[in-house]
Amino acid sequence: MASINAPQKYADPVYQKAHEEVFSKPLTQAIETVLPPGVSRDDFTQAIKKITEALGKDAVFTENELRDYVDPYDIPESGKVRSVPSAAVCPSSVSKLQSVLKIVNGYKIPVWTFSRGKNLGYGGPAPRVPGCIALDLHRMNKILEINEKFGYAVVEPGVTFGDLYTYCAENKLKLWPSVASLGWGSVIGNALDRGMGFIPTGIHHENIAGMEVVLANGDMVRTGQFAMSNSPSAHITKLAFGPTIDGLFIQSNLGIVTKMGINLTPQPQAYMACSFDMPEFDDIETIVDVFGEMRRSGTLPFITYVFHLNEWAALFGKRSYWWKGEGPIPDWRVKEMQKELDIGNWTVKFGLYGPTGIIQAQYDEVNKVLSKKAPTGRLQQALFTGEGGGLLEATSVPQPHGGIRVGVPSMWSIPMVDYYNVRDDSVGAHGAYSPIIPLEGKTVLDWTKAAKKVYESQGFDLLCDFFMHERFAVFVCMLCFDKTSPEQRVGVDKVFHGLFEEGSKRGFAKYRSHINHMDLNAELFDFNDHAYRRFVETLKDSLDPNGILSPGKMGIWPKRLRGTEIKARI
Repeated sequence: MASINAPQKYADPVYQKAHEEVFSKPLTQAIETVLPPGVSRDDFTQAIKKITEALGKDAVFTENELRDYVDPYDIPESGKVRSVPSAAVCPSSVSKLQSVLKIVNGYKIPVWTFSRGKNLGYGGPAPRVPGCIALDLHRMNKILEINEKFGYAVVEPGVTFGDLYTYCAENKLKLWPSVASLGWGSVIGNALDRGMGFIPTGIHHENIAGMEVVLANGDMVRTGQFAMSNSPSAHITKLAFGPTIDGLFIQSNLGIVTKMGINLTPQPQAYMACSFDMPEFDDIETIVDVFGEMRRSGTLPFITYVFHLNEWAALFGKRSYWWKGEGPIPDWRVKEMQKELDIGNWTVKFGLYGPTGIIQAQYDEVNKVLSKKAPTGRLQQALFTGEGGGLLEATSVPQPHGGIRVGVPSMWSIPMVDYYNVRDDSVGAHGAYSPIIPLEGKTVLDWTKAAKKVYESQGFDLLCDFFMHERFAVFVCMLCFDKTSPEQRVGVDKVFHGLFEEGSKRGFAKYRSHINHMDLNAELFDFNDHAYRRFVETLKDSLDPNGILSPGKMGIWPKRLRGTEIKARI
């Protein structure tokens, strides 16, 4: 079913086409009408009428116009109520956003806030509570400032990685913005959900400096030095006077971030693209211990990315291309694939950035360490330098070395979603189980063996990668499936719960969560009768007494929905 009066989400035709592809093939065509919890039809109608008067008809969507506001990867067999909003609204400014909040407060209608709705695999734009109004901020899309000297940008929620890159490139700024694996996402949305990129400023939430936040009652607060009306340091430091409150708005339902400063990477003189691979599955223990030590010592100062062979293969062909037999890909075929792809069982990718001499010294030290501690591995590098000793142009770095690893956005990983497609009319989808794991070789090896067993119990292949910080890894277990296949939908749901069980008994928790699993993950933080949750819910009740901002997000519920039948049944 085609959308009626659906909002055009992207000016960039590549991103708009990709958006249409994701949302144009729903399992369930009809969008059922769902009222907000505890709100009558008459009150809801009056509220929508007032919001339409405040924003204009072209900014309010209902009924079959809501195709783009449900989870495109929904699994009907999961036992969860389908997450459908009652309406969607698209304010284009802070003042219009405040108008919406005033109206919904009056009727106690909850809203579900998102920037671009591209947290796919985790629910996308769908609300935790059916019947919330989808509060879509993609029209608040201004790049408010870029400071070339200090290397930061100030953006609104609708600014995508593609927008920020294009602005820097067109204005010939000596800056590289970090980009996530897909360029269509929101810079703010990704940072607030603790997303990551691949260049020196790639840990996005750690590079935030100065936010503007609209609270549930429409009041505004700014954080850090940005809380001063005239501070030249507003976006160059996190330092504050008194308690630091920035973290209260990360993965949060305590306020709506409408402006944010974020650090960019100064354009370097040189970049060295490095990779290291090892041939055996158990080699992950060596990789974690050796590279973890180099991360902690500062030998490798930036984020290091590791992936398994199966995940790399998924970018270059559907599973049926690599294996036509029953069950998971056997080890002997994996060995053949390693030769065909010229890659290891595990591969590490990392970049070195800066003056050529410093990069070369770093590489020499890495080579010395790996030659001694991981001699069966293979280290490769490609050095790219600026012309005539000048700064390096990111677009001069060819693939597979460039792209996201030099701050150039793309949609490079989209093909992975189609890995399990079984027919020409199949539709690829994905979820994820993404725990935080200590950066210890034996711990990671034990986890990958357990995860592999869970995948294979349902006939799936281990698809995983992880980001190595100094002391821990964010380990992403990709859950790709053909969403038109009931068997795969049921199987992948079982894989998720199997991974969750195995992770939980090891003391692991996910770093982000699908809307259907937020309470499940939040329950793990159980110290002192869930004191953390009780603390945040105390703040929630104070800042949002009507419980209108994203109820249930990350397992934080407003008082009026806490412990209700609504919470229980979803």
